[in-house]
Amino acid sequence: MAVLLSMAACQQSKPNQAVENEEPSQEAVSDTLSEETKQANMKEVQAYLKECGAFFIATADGDQPRVRPFGVSEIIDGRLYIMTGKVKDVYKQIEKNGKFEICALKSSGSEWMRLSGTLVNDETLAVKEEFLNRNESLKSMYKADDDNMAVLQVTKATARFCSFTEPERKVSF
Repeated sequence: MAVLLSMAACQQSKPNQAVENEEPSQEAVSDTLSEETKQANMKEVQAYLKECGAFFIATADGDQPRVRPFGVSEIIDGRLYIMTGKVKDVYKQIEKNGKFEICALKSSGSEWMRLSGTLVNDETLAVKEEFLNRNESLKSMYKADDDNMAVLQVTKATARFCSFTEPERKVSF
């Protein structure tokens, strides 16, 4: 419930503005940023996700939205990743439509981040191994070469930092 209220409040930060053609596409914004800025933005987003602990990812199942909690993210070789299993419905939904949105709510309940973009599966064994090395608890459920572990790269990303007291701030990478 708090996540839904938070998302609604973030949407209300621009009252009476049309949604269509509101701003340039994520790709257009990201293309104009320096690599240094993109990396700094990515690190800020990942630090926020880590601080929140659990975050919620929304995907599409046909015309039905689906939301579930996630808890791990890593920057490996300059790319932000999340991880799931290929046998899970969330992976099957991402395979069909890689667009996603994450909402991460700080423990205060008054600050949150919404991250949107596209998820792309990365089958690189070294990336999977590094992800598991950084998240030891996952080693009991996944192996880098088990054909189930899906390490998903966040691409074409825009993060919106929102709160009940401050104006919305956006970053892209």
